[in-house]
Amino acid sequence: MAWDVVVCGLGAMGGAALHALARRGKRVLALERYTPGHDRGSSHGRTRIIRLGYFEHPSYVPLLRRAYVLWRELEAAAGRPFLHITGIAEIGPPTGTLVRGTLAASRTHALHHELLTAAETMQRFPAFILPPEYVAVWQPDGGFLDLEPAMEAQRGLAAAAGAEIHGGEMVQAIETRPGGVRVVTEQRRYEAAAAIVAAGPWTGRLVPELDRHLCVTRQAVAWLEASAVPARCPAFILESRHGMHYGIPPHDGAGIKIAKHHHEDQTVDPDSFDRRFSTRDESLIRAALVDHAPALNSRLVAAETCLYTMTPDNDFLIDFAPGRPELVVASPCSGHGFKFAPVIGEILADLATTGATNHDIARFRLARLPASPQG
Repeated sequence: MAWDVVVCGLGAMGGAALHALARRGKRVLALERYTPGHDRGSSHGRTRIIRLGYFEHPSYVPLLRRAYVLWRELEAAAGRPFLHITGIAEIGPPTGTLVRGTLAASRTHALHHELLTAAETMQRFPAFILPPEYVAVWQPDGGFLDLEPAMEAQRGLAAAAGAEIHGGEMVQAIETRPGGVRVVTEQRRYEAAAAIVAAGPWTGRLVPELDRHLCVTRQAVAWLEASAVPARCPAFILESRHGMHYGIPPHDGAGIKIAKHHHEDQTVDPDSFDRRFSTRDESLIRAALVDHAPALNSRLVAAETCLYTMTPDNDFLIDFAPGRPELVVASPCSGHGFKFAPVIGEILADLATTGATNHDIARFRLARLPASPQG
């Protein structure tokens, strides 16, 4: 059987692409080296923050608006909620990357937001203790997503629409052939008009010409005892001398989720990195809480590690492989992609089936990356 599209990798972006293609009636196959929903890459860890005022760059905001719509559509199709609006406080010095970037995006796109002083922030959210010069950007539309149930729903809906999913089947190579591609796995070979690589930390192995642009880093996440969390504690991002930390309120019996964005920026091999959560991991996560949110610095109840796959500029990579218009590459998401999953899935389906998309992805094209290897 010849497929319309073979999706290589079934994490957040692969699952979203599979769902988008199946909804369009395409003959689509997904290949996943591990069991779908595994915890060895980037698409696990219970929840993820979602926000509209995007400090990374204002150009992300139109995609986020579409993502909110698509998350609600997924909820309706699955018959359960995934997107929880709690509001989000983004806290730090007024000249810092977080506050300046969030304000720029919010003002560029006329997003509803408030700029709070340190005193106003602490009065509204008493978990925080802030230096007088700090400010907070409050976005009422922010919140968090249920990660694993949403991904399971995408896979289930895709399968119900006719998609085929093969777990435990590792892709070894993707060969460009006249009129399409051949995807070679340990078990079989599959012919298709196009392929999508959404393999996260293994992307560089499947598309070797991109490997020099990608860096896989180890991350750590902790859940702290929920009973210690004040009632008025929103999702938050906090920039301080310790770096950038984020928190997600307790949900579904789990504690408050706390992590340091980019952690130690420790480059690792995705097949052999240390997946254990160490005392050093815990100290790096707790550092900002000790100074600025001691009420949240409670007993550790769970922890895990995961991976970021980074580009040199920390933006996404969504494009065709060099010289191979039959091969679409999705991500890496540089540690901030999950919230975009349904709209990226839509974009990937567009590119794989028509060669173009109406979404503005100029910022994510391969041509913007440096011509020389990372130093």
